[in-house]
Amino acid sequence: MKENKTAKIFAIFLIALQVISMAPSQAAASKGYRYWGYFQVAPGAITWTAAMTGPTVDIKDGAVEGWSFVFSNDDIPSVAPSVKPNFTAICGSTKATSGKKRIALVVDFGNKAYAPTGEMVPKNITRCVTTAMSSQGIDVLGQVVKVRADKSGLICGFNGYPKKECGVEIKTPAALLKK
Repeated sequence: MKENKTAKIFAIFLIALQVISMAPSQAAASKGYRYWGYFQVAPGAITWTAAMTGPTVDIKDGAVEGWSFVFSNDDIPSVAPSVKPNFTAICGSTKATSGKKRIALVVDFGNKAYAPTGEMVPKNITRCVTTAMSSQGIDVLGQVVKVRADKSGLICGFNGYPKKECGVEIKTPAALLKK
């Protein structure tokens, strides 16, 4: 059952990336998508990398997982979490235990410039998660926030933000337009 759910989430993640990448270049300047971008940092690394595999792959002890509510008119999420991916700063005081791994998790709820109308941007979450060796990114995330997905499996919201939408296309917010 878990394998089916994992495969479905991964497939939906890839479909979402394809849909985003198919936007016409002329429309890209005036419109884009508001969605949850997924980022990773391998153990020992210090730079966010857009995760193109989806949250259903193995992650190693010492990794940093990041989620950022982004606006993008590119096919790769352009706004990594604003919190630096520093495993030691996030998990430094958490002791390793036998049969478990430690993963630093960052959830950045994004910029108020592209927050859904009437919604307040929650405070960022940084947490060290001690989890089973078999845990994947989606498992780590689910230990910290309540994840809302649509019926296809696309990740839509964390802890009730945004309240209803899921990966919607919107006009480029004026605050993000280059002048």
